[in-house]
Amino acid sequence: MTGIVGKVVALTGASSGIGRAVALDLAAQGALMVLAARRAERLQALVAEITAAGGQAIAVTTDVRQRAEVGALVAAAQAHFGRLDVMIANAGVGPISRLEKLQEDDWAAMVDVNFKGVLHCIGAALPVFRAQGDGHFIATVSTAGLKVLPTMAVYAATKNAVRTLMEGLRQEAGPDLRVTEVSPGYVSTEFANGVTDAEVLAAVPEAMKTMALPPEAVARAISFAIAQPREVDVGSIVVRPTAQG
Repeated sequence: MTGIVGKVVALTGASSGIGRAVALDLAAQGALMVLAARRAERLQALVAEITAAGGQAIAVTTDVRQRAEVGALVAAAQAHFGRLDVMIANAGVGPISRLEKLQEDDWAAMVDVNFKGVLHCIGAALPVFRAQGDGHFIATVSTAGLKVLPTMAVYAATKNAVRTLMEGLRQEAGPDLRVTEVSPGYVSTEFANGVTDAEVLAAVPEAMKTMALPPEAVARAISFAIAQPREVDVGSIVVRPTAQG
């Protein structure tokens, strides 16, 4: 995909799951990766893996809840590679539970990471994209917002907030910027590690085992959107298992 070679891509949530798959896929196609997550050791290991395979990547330890840290991520991309072409807001958490459990700290965490984290990515990258006259925003959303299920109310609400945000950004972007939201269904990741409700946690492994997609499937969808010609804006992609209802 020649539309990917040489592009500088900042990626949050890069240390595992979908983010890790995206990092490896894009780097293999010649993208220059700026990898962000909170787990520094995992990031450094991923950079080493990409470098050993002939790719280019740097790691920037980043908590997307902190506006200044996201700003530092964008600054690192500019300092190291000279520009920023794509910002992928992929970091997310999912401590899901029924509303009656009143897990208000978990609710706040999902709002702070899943929604505010995307806002911070936009706030940091948009001025750079405007100055360059070129740029591409991508956000990982979820099919949880397309079909809302019990235990998913707050999680789905944050994802639908991002969906709305991305459409608003697209409307404002003008002819020089591209905006894409990708909605994965069940994907084989460490999602269950963040679930704090024991009842919900017990049901996750079976769903993952019976229908979950490999994260590489989502990575390929993101690569497809990035690789399109500059005048082509892939606004929305849904990637779900055929077995998912």
